[in-house]
Amino acid sequence: MATFAYEARERDGKKQKGMIEAATQNAAIIELKKRGLIVLRVKEEKKTVLQMEIQIGKPVKPQEFVVFLRQFATLIRAGVGLVEAVHTLAAQTEKKQFRKVLEEIEADIRNGIQLSEAASRHPKVFEPLFISMVRAGEASGSMEIIFDRLAFFYEKSYYTKEKVKSAMAYPLVMLVLAIGVTVYLLTNVVPTFVGMFQSLNAELPAITKLVLNVSNSITYTWYIYIISGMILWVIFHIFATTEYGHKFLDYAKLKMPVFGRLFQKSSLARMSRTLSTLFASSVPILQALSIVEEVVDNKVIGDTLANARDSLRQGQPLSEPLKGSWVFPPLVTRMISIGEETGALETMLDKIADFYEAEVDNQVDKIKALIEPIMIVILAVLIGTIVLAIMIPMFDMYSHIK
Repeated sequence: MATFAYEARERDGKKQKGMIEAATQNAAIIELKKRGLIVLRVKEEKKTVLQMEIQIGKPVKPQEFVVFLRQFATLIRAGVGLVEAVHTLAAQTEKKQFRKVLEEIEADIRNGIQLSEAASRHPKVFEPLFISMVRAGEASGSMEIIFDRLAFFYEKSYYTKEKVKSAMAYPLVMLVLAIGVTVYLLTNVVPTFVGMFQSLNAELPAITKLVLNVSNSITYTWYIYIISGMILWVIFHIFATTEYGHKFLDYAKLKMPVFGRLFQKSSLARMSRTLSTLFASSVPILQALSIVEEVVDNKVIGDTLANARDSLRQGQPLSEPLKGSWVFPPLVTRMISIGEETGALETMLDKIADFYEAEVDNQVDKIKALIEPIMIVILAVLIGTIVLAIMIPMFDMYSHIK
């Protein structure tokens, strides 16, 4: 919502000045006229830095967006008009940023703008996939079906993403725990034995020397580790934003031990589900492939789809360029090829998506079962090394006393 300063006359000729909030200047004028005022001037007030709202995170969470889509489809199916449907959903939306977006869309629709165009003005909330499907629904007059398909697609995508996140979360938590325990022992426990070891006047074992050196390094030059970590993070971030860096990291993700297969299956599930949803909504295939390149969020798969799009322009089938890429298993390319031959490509893509979504579930369970003992062994080795470094000289000291 923008803020506008206005000048107007009341019916008795009295001048009135004030401020009004509206999505656009036209919306502000319409609102003033509804109040029975004769509008003389309306000008948008520029917000200062202090007046600007700070937005953290996305305007709407994925699960909230799915609920919005389901409710929108229900309202349209019940015969509620677009303007009234958007108004109703805006009124009951708890998140302030998303409510403002819906209010602006409502104002745009009232001014004669189509829903797809109004939504395209808010790219942080509505993806190209959403806009293309809504545009197809506007052309076909099947908005309730489109919103049901969108809700189903976003539900599946959200569930798959959460499964991948859950697989990554456990080893990360265990790794942080292992590092935390190790640092605590090196900075708080090991230094208490330094005086005792110095009083021995004996050659310390190599493992004890190593642990004492690491302990001293972390205790007295900890800031070097923090600065080094920050520098490495900045370098990594700059590298990741380059074209080559983005592609290299996406390639590395797919080739990672253990997790690589999970990322690959997750991306294939998302790609297949997106293409199927777009085809079902009568979005042209070339446009659908362009959208999927962005949605799949992997440069390696995106480049392969870009090649497939170029091949389609030359009259070749979709499956041909995919066969030449190691990212797409034979199962995927064969099913796409059969779908093209039989005219059931949408159905085949749905089957591929169902298969790989189930594979992601199975892969996550396997990773969790595999990672747990590995992380326990790593933690045991780290702590065990520190304990041994302390205990070996103590045993030597005990033997000398005895």
